[in-house]
Amino acid sequence: MFPHIWCPGCGDGIVMKSLLRAIDRVGLQKDEICMVSGIGCSSRLTGYVDFNTLHTTHGRPLAFATGVKLAKPSLNVIVITGDGDALAIGGNHFIHACRRNIDLTVLLFNNATYGMTGGQLAPTTPTGKVASTARQGSIDPPFDACKLAIAAGATYVARGTSYHSQQLDRLIEGGIKHKGFALIEILENCNTYYGRPNKVSLLELLQWEKDNTVNVKAAERMTPEQLQGKIITGVLHQADRPEYVAMYEEHIARAQAKARAAA
Repeated sequence: MFPHIWCPGCGDGIVMKSLLRAIDRVGLQKDEICMVSGIGCSSRLTGYVDFNTLHTTHGRPLAFATGVKLAKPSLNVIVITGDGDALAIGGNHFIHACRRNIDLTVLLFNNATYGMTGGQLAPTTPTGKVASTARQGSIDPPFDACKLAIAAGATYVARGTSYHSQQLDRLIEGGIKHKGFALIEILENCNTYYGRPNKVSLLELLQWEKDNTVNVKAAERMTPEQLQGKIITGVLHQADRPEYVAMYEEHIARAQAKARAAA
């Protein structure tokens, strides 16, 4: 195993393997991919893969990725971001990328904390949980990234976990194939900066992912009482809507035709 930044037991390595398997299943070549990341533990992934990669500033991977996709539409642009990176400092970029429905595949690693900078309170930290900036427990309600993406206009929204790696392979594959903005939220464990302060072991975190998630197909057969406290995984939303780059290119073509006609 090559040297890496991730702590023993971190879910990031599992997600990276799922991503690589999904890319292989789709059949993409290295020069057909551009991988863009922000700042955080998850975003170090781009340093460990042999693709065209761009390691950007905090909260801005979607802005950079939008530029890459508009400049070179033939590339499959995959964004690696974390819950703090995408939903806090990068929240504005997130909702507008969803709104535009630009053809990006976004992997949002959700470990419910800021793992690289010391375990600060994140937009996804569950109410009552301890963080380095919430020593008595958070009083904030956590963001639901998938509901936010659907409301903002994303056309492929899925949720998986680092525990259910085979399901995650399929969800990422579906996101890459989808024409439009694709979000795959991945619930994963940070046993160092989330587990330790909350007195939860790595095995307990993984067991929680197993016991507290329900596949969307199974959820359809369950009552509201049975779903109480459960998190639904799988493809939560898929729609067909005009894609931003295609509309942008049509817009340019119309402007060029108008200019030629006026010449």
